[in-house]
Amino acid sequence: MGSRAVCTYLLLAGCVAGIGLWKATPVRGASAASTVTSSLSWDPKAAAAYLDSREVWWQEWPRAQKDHGTICISCHTVVPYAMARPALRQELSETAMAAPEKIMWESVEKRVSHWSEMAPFYSAASGPEKPEESRATEAVLNAVILASYDARQGHLRPVTRTAFDAAWALQEETGERAGAWKWQDFHLGPWEAGESAYQGAALLMVEVGSAPDKYASEASVRVHVERLRDYLRRYYAVQPLMNQLYVLWASAKVPGLLTKDEKKVLVEKVRGLQQADGGWRLASIDRKQRLDGSPEVAESDGCATAVAVLALEESGMSQRDDTLSRGVDWLKQHQQKDGNWAASSLNKQRDPKSTAGLFMSDAATGYAVLALEKAR
Repeated sequence: MGSRAVCTYLLLAGCVAGIGLWKATPVRGASAASTVTSSLSWDPKAAAAYLDSREVWWQEWPRAQKDHGTICISCHTVVPYAMARPALRQELSETAMAAPEKIMWESVEKRVSHWSEMAPFYSAASGPEKPEESRATEAVLNAVILASYDARQGHLRPVTRTAFDAAWALQEETGERAGAWKWQDFHLGPWEAGESAYQGAALLMVEVGSAPDKYASEASVRVHVERLRDYLRRYYAVQPLMNQLYVLWASAKVPGLLTKDEKKVLVEKVRGLQQADGGWRLASIDRKQRLDGSPEVAESDGCATAVAVLALEESGMSQRDDTLSRGVDWLKQHQQKDGNWAASSLNKQRDPKSTAGLFMSDAATGYAVLALEKAR
């Protein structure tokens, strides 16, 4: 999420009480001008090293420490890590979870298993609405993280069902937001802003549609899924393009979420925003007034390109399509030597090597891994 990084569960963290944190030297972020790797391929090992080091940093960050020995999770660093790291494990023929991944995974399970005992990530001291917002956001992203693991294994575990139950219990049933969830809002896009609730709902739909054991067809689940589908349909037209890309991704898992004409219009819009170098820039798919008045970043970035490529791939677009093949090539050509894909803040100008300056690169790297895995 933004620089205040909502302690929310997805793309994805924490440590179990009593478990020591795996130590590693955090990988330094690289600016967009850093030297890139070979244009012919990408380096999964370097990507894993970068993501692991960032997860270690997150787990050691004092502000991320929460009750019962757990650690909060963030939409920009932890969720993409949780979604991408299993893909890298398979790519690298690793036989077990990396140590920081295991800590993250066990903490998520601990918070889900003892949900009623866990305090919200934010107290009323941060704002009267923050406990309720952070509770609902965490519930959604707990389910996203655990379901993403189970989808790869082909079986929905009881703890993941419990996570879904907690999310459904907090789903809005009436009013303008029926089908959605209250969301952490610090006015920081794209993860902690007013429209972020829609993105979170779309991401949950991705995992509901991918859930094994015909979970979405169960009678007790269908009412929630239909409520979620109605919400996504109802507000689709007014969303920034980035959110619409998440719905395009979800539509591959949930037939009828978008009409054929809506998909066609969206794909053409994405084509029109592709830059000359084959990438996309975040400001063109989620335009916001920057808090410091600094100019929008004009260069293509890893986050926008990865999300665009992944959504187009999931939509069924042929890898031979020029738009998609150029986007994949951009990702292959722009992995930094540190292993990450660089991306800049949507909200203000930040030092790309600072704590907050790396948040967008964390998200970019996780989604780039998913996109390049899909391209294989």
